[in-house]
Amino acid sequence: MYSILICDDEKDIVKALTIYLSNANYNLLSASDGEKALEIMKEQEVDLVLLDIMMPRMDGLQALVKIREFSNIPVILLTAKSEESDIILGLNLGADDYITKPFNPLEVCARVNSQLRRYKSLGAAKKENGIYETGPIVLDDNAKRVLVDGEEIALTPKEFEILKLLIKEPGTVFSPKDIYRAVWGENPLYGSDNIIAVHIRHLREKIEIDPNEPRYLTVVFGQGYKLAKGRGQ
Repeated sequence: MYSILICDDEKDIVKALTIYLSNANYNLLSASDGEKALEIMKEQEVDLVLLDIMMPRMDGLQALVKIREFSNIPVILLTAKSEESDIILGLNLGADDYITKPFNPLEVCARVNSQLRRYKSLGAAKKENGIYETGPIVLDDNAKRVLVDGEEIALTPKEFEILKLLIKEPGTVFSPKDIYRAVWGENPLYGSDNIIAVHIRHLREKIEIDPNEPRYLTVVFGQGYKLAKGRGQ
């Protein structure tokens, strides 16, 4: 029997999802915030998480980052927001799918079944080797090493995590707030854009031939930062 964790701070949503999934012979668990969800996952075996984005204490995106530190089980985001940025960020952080509120019961069941089927046939046995590469930059997440043109460079933990976020999706633009949420694991504070700018500048000084004319870690004016695909293209 598969165990599904429903994480949402709205009791009516949890109740509705429980009703939708109760006929499928699942073991259903529930949590009202990300912290509680993590506690449950560390105490019990969970096969899939339905994870709301907007929650108190620890929101869904913060929880997703923590989940991906120790588990590759399917995570389906639940969102009532129309902004595509939250969905895109969630998918880039490792979510497998998303469902927009209000839910269609048949769609919920279909997406859950699909993700469980895919995970049990492929995902549980196959994990990424933790090595990411674009152009001359190679990041080994297992050894926590970064090579540029074959030479190892020293990064701070935050610099490493920022580079890892960008190198996993080369060509994708991440706003400063997206980066802050993903790396710091909390909602952006006043001045967080400047914090990210400083870290980006330090990263450029370490990975670029000419930090003032970056070829790899570039800015998209008014939107954010991206790591170029290939050799600065």
